Amino acid sequence: MELLKKRITENGRALSESVLKVDSFLNHQIDPALINEISSEFCERFSDCSFNKILTIESSGIAPAVMTGLRMGIPVVFAKKAKPSTMTEEFFTAPVHSFTKQKDYDVAIAAKFITKGDRILIIDDFLAHGSASRALIAIAEQGGAKVGGIGIVIEKGFQNGGKLLRELGYRIESLAIIDEMSRDSIVFRD
Repeated sequence: MELLKKRITENGRALSESVLKVDSFLNHQIDPALINEISSEFCERFSDCSFNKILTIESSGIAPAVMTGLRMGIPVVFAKKAKPSTMTEEFFTAPVHSFTKQKDYDVAIAAKFITKGDRILIIDDFLAHGSASRALIAIAEQGGAKVGGIGIVIEKGFQNGGKLLRELGYRIESLAIIDEMSRDSIVFRD
């Protein structure tokens, strides 16, 4: 997706060879017009599939997931990074490791929102090592749902998450795949 690559190049900043800061348009301040284009691209790429729910993790995956859900006409469920005191009913949980925050945590979703037979599309902002996607897959499986696709805004192709998930048979549609980055340059996969 050329528009996304342009925004990453112009407004993103590689803080190191593995950390990309895109807070001016994706995960702190959100550019609604860009998110609209991202959701349109996800809908086009998954037009051959049938989903009845979108699954993501708070917080940066919510904007692209909600816009995609709006376009597809299906609900969006997001995993919470901390189980709130209001989640008193049965819930599903899975561990996630955040490499940018250097922290492990469990994400949780109320069981009533993931049901047997659901056809799930996972949408998230980044794919690096695949920890978040694997946690969402585990939660979907706990509820008897099937993940039919994973939509990623930015994939760090130089890290192993995408490769591992593809080897497990998951269809991944990444809108921008970065093969290499440094403070001076970002190299995208064609």
